[in-house]
Amino acid sequence: MTSSPTTELLRRHPSGWVLAAQLVAILAYPFLDDSVAGRAILGVVQIAIVLAALYAVRRTPTLTWVGILLAPPAMLFTVMEAVWPDTGWIVLGSALLHAPFYFYVSYGMIRYLFHDDRVTRDELFATAAAFTVVAWGFAYVYAAVQVLSPGSFTGAGGTEQTWFELLYLSFAQLTSVGLSDVVPIEAHARSVAILEMVAGVFYIALVVARMVGLTIVRQQRR
Repeated sequence: MTSSPTTELLRRHPSGWVLAAQLVAILAYPFLDDSVAGRAILGVVQIAIVLAALYAVRRTPTLTWVGILLAPPAMLFTVMEAVWPDTGWIVLGSALLHAPFYFYVSYGMIRYLFHDDRVTRDELFATAAAFTVVAWGFAYVYAAVQVLSPGSFTGAGGTEQTWFELLYLSFAQLTSVGLSDVVPIEAHARSVAILEMVAGVFYIALVVARMVGLTIVRQQRR
């Protein structure tokens, strides 16, 4: 049975789909922020795409099953959070499910990058996709911190930050550019911010540097 072009493209470049989904979500979120259905659909579809990519790049069956166990409750809380965005226990539950899910996916993708000494096109996509997935994970950690310790962050909108503002902070911290008007001001928030800055530096130093080095070696061999 011949697979469709879309299925074949997803099979060959699953990490590219994850990267595209993350970037589309970033661009689409401001348009859907006022829509309960829009936020819910966007969140569920994004988790489904990330889960599909995890399955495609898995190195062990255990890696897949952990992702499958985390994904359904995370999807449920995505819908609940879209309907009741100001309910503390729902936001906290969503964060406690989403954060380990995204961190586990990033672990799977980084493990995929390190499984051999060849650099494929999908592994280049995975390098960027894993970076965005880590940023998503830390954004949910910030959301949990904000529920457990109100007033942990300050910004143009006051001390209560939206999830998209926390995602903006997460990318600013992970890239170490510091260009964010959202600032962690309490100790727990700053602790998480420090960990994310360290993670960003190590990601560039270990993952990106390795991929660049292998790419140069491949070009020299040619």
